[in-house]
Order: sequence, then structure tokens, then C-alpha cells
Amino acid sequence: MATDRDRSRDVVVPARMTVGFLANEEGPGITVVDRIEGRRFPLSTPRAVGLESGAVDRFREPVDAAVSCRIEELQLPYVVGVYVHDVNGEMVAECLDFTRRELPAGEYELEIAAPIKIFLRVSGAVTVTSSSTEMRIAFEGDAPIVVGARSYHERPAATVTTTAVPEDLMAAVSTFGSALKTTSPERSFPSLRGHPPAIELGDALDVPDAVTPPETGLRIEVPRNRAAVYAVATLAHYLGARVTPGSEARLLADDEVVRTLDGPEGLEGAVTDVLRQVFLLDCVVRTEGRYKFELHERRLLDKRADIPHRELYDTPISERVRRYLDVPAKTVLELVPTWYLSTHLAPSPESAELLSYAANALSIIGIERPGAATARPSPPPGYEELVGSTDSAATSGGSPEAPRYVRVSETDALERAWVGDGRAVNANDLRLTGVRNRLAHESTGGPIDIAIVCNDQRMLAEVEDGELYGDREELPFEVAVYRDLSRDELRELLATDLNFLHYIGHVERAGFACRDGALDAAELDAVGVDTFLLNGCRSYDQGTTLVDKGSVGGIVTHGAVNDPSATAVGRLVAGVLNAGYSLRSALAIAGRRRPVEGRYTVVGDGAVQIAQSENGTPNLLTIRREPEDEEYEVQITTYPALGPAIGACYTPHAPSVSRYFLVGGDLPPLRLSLPEVVNLLALERVPVVVDGTFRWSTDVSPDELP
Repeated sequence: MATDRDRSRDVVVPARMTVGFLANEEGPGITVVDRIEGRRFPLSTPRAVGLESGAVDRFREPVDAAVSCRIEELQLPYVVGVYVHDVNGEMVAECLDFTRRELPAGEYELEIAAPIKIFLRVSGAVTVTSSSTEMRIAFEGDAPIVVGARSYHERPAATVTTTAVPEDLMAAVSTFGSALKTTSPERSFPSLRGHPPAIELGDALDVPDAVTPPETGLRIEVPRNRAAVYAVATLAHYLGARVTPGSEARLLADDEVVRTLDGPEGLEGAVTDVLRQVFLLDCVVRTEGRYKFELHERRLLDKRADIPHRELYDTPISERVRRYLDVPAKTVLELVPTWYLSTHLAPSPESAELLSYAANALSIIGIERPGAATARPSPPPGYEELVGSTDSAATSGGSPEAPRYVRVSETDALERAWVGDGRAVNANDLRLTGVRNRLAHESTGGPIDIAIVCNDQRMLAEVEDGELYGDREELPFEVAVYRDLSRDELRELLATDLNFLHYIGHVERAGFACRDGALDAAELDAVGVDTFLLNGCRSYDQGTTLVDKGSVGGIVTHGAVNDPSATAVGRLVAGVLNAGYSLRSALAIAGRRRPVEGRYTVVGDGAVQIAQSENGTPNLLTIRREPEDEEYEVQITTYPALGPAIGACYTPHAPSVSRYFLVGGDLPPLRLSLPEVVNLLALERVPVVVDGTFRWSTDVSPDELP
């Protein structure tokens, strides 16, 4: 199959740009490609389309690139949200499944909520029709259209150098608000927050002139210690607040104290409560703006409190935050969706360099002090039976020193990350090198390249000729299967530019077991593999070395794993990754079915995905029905994606559901009819639990439902 370089004549915008437009590989149309995230979305047309450069300033929303063309009809590969706005930005149509909207001649901007944000600017009549499985947008004749696209990817726009002195760290964190694209309630949308400036430790404070935080009137005072500065980093980013020294931690608006940041759970607990309350109210109040969705959380809040939504929407941010915090916390906090990520930091100077990453993910930040994170010189309970000996868990370099294991504090977040010394047994071992590798990564825009290596004949059942990956028409995969590689062959493969490596086989103290000996990743000059699953015994050290040498992140093992269990976990993780879940989410879902905690972990940047979720929000379905009920109870659990993370909205494709939900963990249970459940199962391949049994949605036939 041709590489993207072979198809460069089809690329309308230069390859160095984030977003590109290609001719469809099969049939006429346009494929929009996100070169950074490796995402693509095809738009089919009745006839071949001639593309010319388009003006990005034609759109009200920011776009990375645009093309102009003439199109009479577009067919989308599956149903996504299409929102039609008039020239004033007012939404005139909201189109999901089972839609038919005919709009008279006018000037419209259509937003297609695909894995890449796509916009259409068109003059004339527009008709949008959809069923449960397809969507069409028809125009008036062969209409002139400008197609624009924006990547969900964000990089830090600048780097701030700081010392470990608390006052310098405060100045560095105070720059985080410069990434906000608005201070309106719409900043609760993930695409309108931006990535805070990166932080690097140095000998002196150096803040680039271009890094200017907004004038919000908000300020956070904290004592002069690193732990306090770290704890408020995400809140400072979201509020666009400056951080200054003070005798106690408190939030000020226009120099007046609006909240003292203390309580039963200390500074971190108080900060978390303020962040959640302000965030939830922003999500509700933003429904008065460009996106007037029927939001489930607004409906519930309106039953509890009299909130002047429009008035608050038009209020400056400092006064808005003040009034938000006047609302009783209990009224609001019970409605906040499950937070995606909690990042646990050791209060060391080195942790400062990951604050920008945590704030960008809108992560709750916890400071692990002695007694909070448990360090063990030996593996945690429930793990010993999988370890051959203490010596077998030593590093691949042969050091006799036993690893130090860390169990971070439990939180109600969907995912946890650990930054500090020691190997986390219940969290992603987040490494700065992995984060930097992801931010520096650029995809060719071609198919997703996956290599499956089986160097253990006893685990061939995990391979099945590569059928684990690549069964999605709109997302091309190139899967190669290798067996019984030599050291040189594996060395060459690891240096190849690959999106994902699925390694099956033994990992010894000396390295990856090959047919002619062991290959230690420490011997490699560089690694071209982006992400990986190393499904072999004691692969932690090899995995962290791959990250240090160029990979973004991967799933590894702490100790020895038996072949049948490893095969089952490998196949399950492969299926979940293929469906668009992140490394962290894939391991979390695997843990619902198999004992993985203490056995498997994620190293590097666990937020990375190897494929895109079709509807933008990876999810898991739990389906039940009592014998006397005609309807089914469907629980949808939503998981994070790199782009549409916390703050995004989700609605299931079911005619009886007319409202949106904030994504994050379990949505409220839905009562759906049999046809609605069957349609939901058929839309895309996602994990599903039917009467307690784990399945894949597309494998469940109607007669297997309870």
C-alpha cells in the first residue's frame, strides 16, 4: 500500500501543517487528516472533487487549514453531531441520528463533530438527513464550499524556565492562564483551553515576553512551599489566575477573598472542590452561548437552585466566579461528572516540569507525602504469586537492588498518574520524556502502522494473523506480523517508525528474548515506535527504556505472567486500543475482567491513543433487564480521549434520548427499547457487559439480550 509520501500530490496544504486534505483512497471525496494525532475522517461525494486553497478567515471558529471546492452532497462514514449556525453564530439546527432538516437559502457555517473538528462554509439551501448508521449533507446544486478543519492537538506555545524556589514556581504557574482561548464559560470546552506553557528547571526564572496571562482579576495566594504551588496549578490554569505568596491559601477576586482554601481534606481537597464547582457551573451557563444544548446537568441544577444563567454568562469572570461560589457546594458537586485524571506528585523540584501536562488535562493534583503514598521494597499484596523471585524483578541492567513499589492514594477519578521515584502499582508511571515525545510527534497522515511480534510459540493464540487490529473501513491500518525474530531483526523493527508495537514473548533481565539471545533496549540508539504493549514477563524496565529513547508510552508488566492469562489480557487490551481507548483506559477496562493491578501498568504518557473513537468519546455499555420489564436499563461509562476530554458533551444515538450529558464516568442509567439497544450495539465496536458477561457490542445478537 502506498505511503503518505507517495500520495503527496493529493495534499492541498503543506505536510508540515497540522491538518491536511487528501483525495479518498476508495471512491470520490475528501479525507481530512490530523497529522499530529494520526486521525482521519473521510467525506464521500458523488463525483471527484477539485480542491484549491481556502481562506481560514471565512470561519467564525478557529481552523488550522481550509480548502475550497464545489460539492453537491457529502456522505459521512457514520453518524456524528452536525450543528448549523447562521452568520451571527446562532445555532439554527442540531442534527444527530434520525434527522431530516431542510434549511432555506442562506449563509451557513456547519460544524461536524468528528474525531477532527470540521467546518463547512456555504451559501444556499442545506439539507441534512441521517439514519442510525449514515449521514448526508446536500447542498443547492454544485455549491461552492469552503471546508476548514482544526486539530484537537495542542502544544505548549512557549517554555518558561524556573528555579525550584517557591516564588519562581508561582510566577511560572501564573503563566498557565495565557493558554486560555476565552475567559467566558466556553473555556469549559476542552478545545478552548489550550496547552499551558511548558516548564523547565534552570538556574534562573525566565518568562518569555509572549507569555501573557489574561487580566481576570483572580488571584490565588499560597504559602511559600512547592507542595502548595503544585496543588493549585490546574485551578490557576482554568481560572486564568495569578499565584502569589501569602500566609494562608485563599482565592481572591478583585483583591477580595472569596474562598479560603482549607478544609477537612486540606489544600488539595479545597482546590478540587472549587475547581469542580466552577467547572460544572461554567458547563451549565455556557448553554446560553453558541451551543444551546439541552444539557442534563442544567435540567437537574434548575430543580435545585435558581441560577440566572444568561446574566452569569454576560458577567466578567471575576464576578462570575464569586457568584458561582455563593451557590451551596452540595447543590453543585453532586452533579459533577467523574473526573478523568488525578495526578499524584512527589513534592520534589523535578515534579514541576509535569505541572503543565497535568493542568492541560485539567487533572486534579495530589501531593504525595510520607504516609500518603505507600512505598514497599517488595511487590504489593496479590502480586507475589506472579513473581519468580526478588532477583527476577530487578532491573534489566542486572542491578541487585529490588525495585521500590508505590501505591498512590485512592481517588474517585477514572484514571491516576504518578510522578516520582518508585514504580506505581495502581497508577500510570507518568514520565516527562513520554509527554515530550508525544508533543513532538508528527504523523505522516497515512495508515496506522502496527507490528505484532510473537517470539514465544506458546502464545501464538494472541496473534491470529493480525486480526486483532484494523477492521474499520474509515480508518486504514497496516498490520504486519513477525515471528521468532533475531536480535538484529527486532533492533531494526524497534527503530522503524511505527504507531504501535504489540510484543508477545519473554522478557529476561538481559532484555527481549530473541531466537539468538536477548536484546536490551538500552543498546538502541533511538526508538521509532510510538506506543507499545510488551506482553511478556518483567517488561517494565524495557518499556521505560523505550520511552526514554523515543516512545510516547506503553503497557508493561511488573513481574512474571503466565501464558494463558497474558494471552487473554493481550487480546482484550488489543481490542480496546483498536476501538480508540487510551493506554490508561484500555488497562482500566481490562481490569474489569482480568486481575491486572500490580501485574500490568502504563509507563510514559498514558493518555495516548493508537486509533480514534468513532463518536469521539470511548465508552462501555452495561445492559440489564428485569424479567418483568419491557425496557432495558443501559448504563454508559464514558472514557477520556485526547481531544474531546473533560468538558465535552455526549448523547447516545437513541431516539428517546433528546438531551446531552457531560462526559466523565457513568452517565445516568437510560431506559431504552429493544430496537434502541440493538441499534446502539451495532453502531460501533465497544466493550459491553450484558447481564454481567463481558462481550463486544457487535458480537451480541438481539436474541442474546436478556
